[in-house]
Amino acid sequence: MGAPVALWVYLSTTPLLWLTLTVVIWLFADWLAQSSGRNPLVNPVMIAIAIVSAILLATGTSYGTYFDGAQFVHFLLGPTTVAIAIPLYKNWPIVRRKALPMLAALIAGTATSIFSAIAVAAAFGVPRAVLISLAPKSVTAPVAMSLSESLGGIPALTAVLVVFTGVLGAVIVTPLMNAMGLRDYAARGFAAGLAAHGIGTARAFVVDPVAGTFAGIAMGLSAILSSLLIPVIVRLLFPTA
Repeated sequence: MGAPVALWVYLSTTPLLWLTLTVVIWLFADWLAQSSGRNPLVNPVMIAIAIVSAILLATGTSYGTYFDGAQFVHFLLGPTTVAIAIPLYKNWPIVRRKALPMLAALIAGTATSIFSAIAVAAAFGVPRAVLISLAPKSVTAPVAMSLSESLGGIPALTAVLVVFTGVLGAVIVTPLMNAMGLRDYAARGFAAGLAAHGIGTARAFVVDPVAGTFAGIAMGLSAILSSLLIPVIVRLLFPTA
């Protein structure tokens, strides 16, 4: 047993191990999702998070050590987000026709997301710092964490809430839209991106390119509008924050 343990101790300190492990786990999770016919309940992000978390807990590996190896994947989030401009360009005529409905949905959806989260949590007596951390839960992670930190929230908690919101949204969006009888993929995608940011956008692209395009638009616009609204709302509701 000594040799395998010693080998693991050595490998666990090398960044390449965690990068490789992350990629392999993601490919496995995506294979499971594909094998299920892309069933929304078999969400690859949720599966990958569960497996990686279990490995880190079982091996006693800190998140800092893991991130040192997996940060290249984190770096790719930026180029991936910019790449959404490609389907946006391809579907520009549809986007232009739906500009006004999108604006109305953006304002209503963003405001509802912020106020509903704060109101429900406040009703249960949640502390102020947690309420602030909860406000940007539907915003893409980098923006949400920055907002939380600048307003007196807990960035780490915000990150967890953002991921949870995204995974939950990606799981329920398809069955919910089907149950509502909503067939317009532009509307479905916009709702997914607005409520579930990047993870919802990834799910929307799996369903339909038009849905993915509008989800990406919603994700970007929601981040901008939330950056303007949340500081104002927090300072109005929590003047001492």
